[in-house]
Amino acid sequence: MDPTRLIPSALPIPIEWGWFYLFQVLTFILHILVMNVMLGASIIALVHNVRGKRDFEPLTKTISVKLPFTIAFAVNFGVAPLLFMQVLYGQFLYTSSVLMAVYWLGVVGLVIAAYGSAYVYDFRYAALGSLKTLFIAVTALCLLATGFIFTNNMTLMLNPEAWTAYLDNAGGTILNLSDPTVLPRYLHVVASSTALGGLALALLYQRRKDDPQAGRWVRHGMNWYAFSTVVQMALGLWFLTALPERVSNLLLGGSLPHTLVFAAGAILGIFSISNALRYNVRTTAIISVTTVSLMVYLRDMVRDAYLSPYFNVAERVVTGEYSPFVLFVLTLLAGVAIIVWMLRTASTDTEVRS
Repeated sequence: MDPTRLIPSALPIPIEWGWFYLFQVLTFILHILVMNVMLGASIIALVHNVRGKRDFEPLTKTISVKLPFTIAFAVNFGVAPLLFMQVLYGQFLYTSSVLMAVYWLGVVGLVIAAYGSAYVYDFRYAALGSLKTLFIAVTALCLLATGFIFTNNMTLMLNPEAWTAYLDNAGGTILNLSDPTVLPRYLHVVASSTALGGLALALLYQRRKDDPQAGRWVRHGMNWYAFSTVVQMALGLWFLTALPERVSNLLLGGSLPHTLVFAAGAILGIFSISNALRYNVRTTAIISVTTVSLMVYLRDMVRDAYLSPYFNVAERVVTGEYSPFVLFVLTLLAGVAIIVWMLRTASTDTEVRS
């Protein structure tokens, strides 16, 4: 079957596609940073709870206090980029979501379970005893499962050839497991999460000048970052080799913009490891955020390369209705002001509790 026959027609959009793309990239950068900290911190806490060493309890206690807020912000920051992606690539994303609808709808339950378990881990930390491991395991595993579902959806939308599986399975339980990029892409995200989770802990403890153990936890967080980033770069090479040849060639010299962004991200990643091993926290953080931003942009370039045989986002029909966009920008500015206030308030409260 010709896969182009399976792709729904793209609906008109109210303003030029570049505005939606700009906001999609900016909001996704915010989401991916907070999401990585959320997942990485839960994994780090789980590792130390499983190990059961009491001298690490100050670290896991700190994570327990911060985790519920981090999950809340990660979820809320994830709404905007998903909506912008639906505007730009809706005919692909909606289709893949329907094909795996059972798992996609299950994300809601997984996130609620992770959130609830994180709250118990926080507010009952001292009373839970050995059960702390169970509750942080529920949080981490639910978040890992959510990430795996998202990886399947974000890759299935790029592969209309795989949509024909619906003819044999119309129950909404299709996963993109036959795609060789799924596993390295997913593991790449997990390694990135433990790296940024460690970096976030280092940044947090660097501010605690009155904590006699702060230096220890700063070094511990930076070690998590450095070694996780080494693993992440190795997984990135696996991911690169798993890409279709026509896409990987763009990153390896076939297209100057693709190659420059890819090379810049790799070089900055190496520099960040070097700084992390020297415990240069702020420099590492600046390099890391820059690298993540470049990788988000490269991710979008790879998506467009995948879809190029079927679709060009720049050719979307525009209706010229600007008033909803103006209202959106005004609402966004008001929302940002409220979020800044919430972050300051939450930071003060959690610093007192931890």
